[in-house]
Order: sequence, then C-alpha cells, then structure tokens
Amino acid sequence: MSDPVESHSVTPNQPIGRVSELSKMPAHWLLAQMGKRVLRPGGIELTRQMLEALAISSSDDVVEFAPGLGATAKLTLQRVPNSYTAIERDEVAARQVRSLLNAPRQRCVVGNAQTTGLPAQSASVAYGEAMLTMQPQATKDQIVTEAVRLLRPGGRYGIHELALVPEDLTEPLRNEIARAFGHTIHHLVQPLTVTGWRDLLERRGMEVQSTLTAPMQLLEPARLVRDEGFFGAVRFVVNVIRHREARKRVLELRRLFRSYRDHVSAVALVAVKR
Repeated sequence: MSDPVESHSVTPNQPIGRVSELSKMPAHWLLAQMGKRVLRPGGIELTRQMLEALAISSSDDVVEFAPGLGATAKLTLQRVPNSYTAIERDEVAARQVRSLLNAPRQRCVVGNAQTTGLPAQSASVAYGEAMLTMQPQATKDQIVTEAVRLLRPGGRYGIHELALVPEDLTEPLRNEIARAFGHTIHHLVQPLTVTGWRDLLERRGMEVQSTLTAPMQLLEPARLVRDEGFFGAVRFVVNVIRHREARKRVLELRRLFRSYRDHVSAVALVAVKR
C-alpha cells in the first residue's frame, strides 16, 4: 500500500499471528493471512473486466500500483506485455510479487505511489486496485497525478475501488460509512461516488471510456468460491474457524458489508490520457 499508515506485513504462507496482532491488523492483511488471495472489492470478475477494458497487449509497458499479493499481476503477465513494473510500498509484499516474475523486463520495486521515481511518459498502461479508497483526498489526487505523469498520450489508466451509492447519498451517511468502515477495517476508508471517481480522473486530463460496477460481496460464499476457487475458499473458511480472534473480525467485516450493501458497491473505471 502507498499510504502512510504503518503496514502489517504478511504473506499467505506466513504462520498465523498472535491474537493481539490479529485484533489490530488492517483487514486486508488479516484476510491475506487467513489465505484470501483476491482482496479487490468487486472480486476477480471485475478485475478481469477492467483488464479487458485496458486491452493490454505485447506492445504495452505496464505499471501496477500496490500489487499486494500479486493476484492481478498474474493476470496481467498472462497477457505478455512488453514490460511490467509494480510499485509496492511493502518489502514483504514486493518479494511475493517478485516470485511471480520470470522475464528480464518484469520487476517490482519498493516505492511510493505518489512519487514513483519512474520516468515521465514511460508507460502505456497504468492501474491500481483497492488503494485510492484507503487514501485521504489529497493523496488520491497525488497518486492520480503521478499515474498521468507516467502515461504517454493515449495511455490507459484503470482503477478498481469502493463506490458510494446512490449519487445523492447524504453527507451524514457518507461520514457514517467512512467511520464504520475505518473502525472495523482498522484503516482510513474514504470511498467516492461513481461520479466522484470520474471527476477525480477527469480533473487530471483523463477521458473516462469504461465504467464497470459490481456488488461489494467480498465475504459472501458465492463470491469466495468465484474468487478463490472451491478449495481456496474452504481453506480460508477453515483458517477463520480455527482462530477465534480472526473469526470474530471476519464476522464483523461481513456484518459491516451487509449493513451498508445498499450504499457501497465496487466500481472499475478505465480512462485515456488526452
């Protein structure tokens, strides 16, 4: 992640942490430690739709922000881009992503999504998932500005994030959702409406070409099976059942998602740099 909040680094094969660690750990790392590989709000299906809209081919130079455990990196590399660069804040996660790389023009560097240090106009495709939602507005702006700087004219930028619905959601309810998610996830959470996400990209000179949505069902049984496969879903459930504190937190997360299911969804946007 590119946020300034302290990271709790884990990999899927790391031994399960102590109860005190599990109770304080940001939710995305907790789920990863329980064996969940796909941590995107719209699941693997929305990720695939975003990649299809990005139309990555062998001529593309791709930059991925905050690849996490590398679930999307695997799908991108199957498209055999000309080059692939991941920017990952966390060294442990970066090592996980590097284990997936097997070609000279593929790399994962430890860095900051706001200031990557990569050359301007060095990419034809950039994308990031489940990261802008977890940033304050100023940092959202900085990350999108950096993505635009990296892209050549005509380059494509994809995001996959939480979205507030409907568009006219009241400010008190927006604040309530942000507080509830932040309290349960143990991390800042500031989603925008679909229009808000579009405006974020368009203010930086991007033209949105695709808007894709999906329900936010990260911990529902059907989504677990689609995202993790049958055996992966079973492994995750067994791990959660075996660890009391993890079980408590996962159930809290599911109650949270269900409580606000009418007001929180997943969205993926693909925009082109003018």
